[in-house]
Amino acid sequence: MPLYFEDFAEGQEIVSPARTVTEADIVSFAAWTGDYNPVHTDAEFAGASRFGDRIAHGLLGVSLCLGLISRTGAFEGSAVALLGIDDWRFRAPVKIGDTVRCGVRIVGTRLTSKRDAGVVARQFSLLNQRDELTQDGRMDVLVAVRPGTGA
Repeated sequence: MPLYFEDFAEGQEIVSPARTVTEADIVSFAAWTGDYNPVHTDAEFAGASRFGDRIAHGLLGVSLCLGLISRTGAFEGSAVALLGIDDWRFRAPVKIGDTVRCGVRIVGTRLTSKRDAGVVARQFSLLNQRDELTQDGRMDVLVAVRPGTGA
């Protein structure tokens, strides 16, 4: 069941289920984007790099955040539009075999002038199986008000 604008409050937290990042995820993402940087796709090259192994693309982590949060159902059917990605930071690499989960903290809400939707300001955190922060940043979203409540 989706949450609507009225259901969100500053300080509220949503945590996704976890998911293990696979080699297939990285290979597929490289194919979709055309980003075949060897740190992602060449085991020998990546093994000799500062990371010691292949790492996921940074934007794969961003995409995982959105996918993992969608599994909670919180925004499914109520989200109108992603408004932007702000102040995103890549803190630590995500490697093949890492199990990640995403947390979202609501940092603010504001009803739009049309009053049929509101902006929900969200701070995302992508954590690995060791509770290490790998990525974080803002992804605000426009969320519909509950149907039938009137504008």
